[in-house]
Amino acid sequence: MKLRALSELKALKMQLDHARREAAELEAQQRALEQRQLRERELFARSVGPVHRLKDRRLAELQRHLPLPLPRQRELDERAALREALSDEMDVERLLETDEGLSFRRKGIGPDVLKRLRRGEWAIQAEVDLHGLRRDEARERLGGFLREAERQGFRCVRVVHGKGLGSPGRTPVLKGKVRAWLVQKADVLAFTQARGPEGGAGALIVLLKGQTTS
Repeated sequence: MKLRALSELKALKMQLDHARREAAELEAQQRALEQRQLRERELFARSVGPVHRLKDRRLAELQRHLPLPLPRQRELDERAALREALSDEMDVERLLETDEGLSFRRKGIGPDVLKRLRRGEWAIQAEVDLHGLRRDEARERLGGFLREAERQGFRCVRVVHGKGLGSPGRTPVLKGKVRAWLVQKADVLAFTQARGPEGGAGALIVLLKGQTTS
C-alpha cells in the first residue's frame, strides 16, 4: 500500500510540475506579447507624433443604402447578342449570285472583288469548322468566330460547313443556313464557294470588313 501511495504522490508531483511549467511558459508569452505591443505603440507615436482624440460631436451615424450590384457587363453582352442574332427564316436566295458557287457581295462591293476572292488572292487568316454540328451549335459557333475575327481585324476567313453527305436525304441543310447567317452579318462584305484545295463545295471563303476594300 505504501509503495502504491508513493507512486501516486510521484505522479501527482510530476503533473504539478508540468502544470507549473506550462503556466510559466504562458506567462512568458504574455509578457513578450505585451512588450511587443508596447514597442509598436511607441514606434507609432514616434512616427506620427502627438495625437489627440477627436471630440465627440454627437452626430448620428446613418445607414447608407448601397446600390444593388447590377450585372452591367452581362447586360451589355446580352444586348450585343441580340443585335447579332442570326435568323433561320431569312430568304437569301435572291441576294446570291446565280453562279455554281452561289456567291454573295454586299451592295457597293464591285464584281472584281468577288472575282479576286474566287481566285484566292486574299490570304486566309482563320477558319471555323462547323461540319457535324447541330444547327443551333453551328450558329452560335459561327457568331462567336465572326466576333473574334472582327476583334482581331481579320480580313479573309474560311467557314467549313460540310457538303451535307451525312444529312438525311444527303441534303446539305447546314450549307444553306450558313449562307443565310453570313448575309445577315454587316461585317461580311462578300463570300464565295471555296476552291477545291480549300474545301470546295464544303466551305466558303468570306471577305470581312477592313480598313479599305480594293
